[in-house]
Amino acid sequence: MKKLQLVSELVTATYAAQTVQLPTGGVWTYDDYALLPDDGKRYEVIRGELYTSAAPRPLHQRVIIRLSYFLESFLEEHEAGTAFGAPVDVLLPEKLGDPVQPDIVFIRNDRLDIVGETNIEGSPDLAIEVLSPSNPAHDRSLKYQLYEEAGVPEYWIIDPLDPTVEVHVLQDGIYEQIGNWSDGETARSVVLEGFSVPVGQIIPA
Repeated sequence: MKKLQLVSELVTATYAAQTVQLPTGGVWTYDDYALLPDDGKRYEVIRGELYTSAAPRPLHQRVIIRLSYFLESFLEEHEAGTAFGAPVDVLLPEKLGDPVQPDIVFIRNDRLDIVGETNIEGSPDLAIEVLSPSNPAHDRSLKYQLYEEAGVPEYWIIDPLDPTVEVHVLQDGIYEQIGNWSDGETARSVVLEGFSVPVGQIIPA
């Protein structure tokens, strides 16, 4: 992802032949984000800064579709909660993410009140990101720290090129990696007890 340059005065930026006013003071809000054009890019506001990325690649989407199949099948059988896939606006506490758009999020049944008509207002119980080969640090570093600070109990990082699935679980406010599984192995969740998925089944060879 490429971070847009922020300035302390009002300037004008052009996106897909549409003109957008960058906010005065260089701090983005959800209201500013809502004015951005629907141009096929993914926009996120993290700690008041705007980040953008191009449309995901086919491999990225295949991984998400395959994982979503396993996840939805498990949730339908166990009625444990609800999963949502990008693009969906997730507003993290204290405006840490205002919004972010994880590839997949899971929310327990007893917390579904954070799901509104237009966004999810609160930290999900599980966030999943598939790495972009153009900027893996966005998910490995920036969003890792973001989800940790926002109190997201479990964070999956999927590398479709390696291929591996890392699972990080929040322990006393700090993420601890409980597994780094590769082809031939099975990734497992702690927060979503009983959910597991063979790595080779979600990341095509």
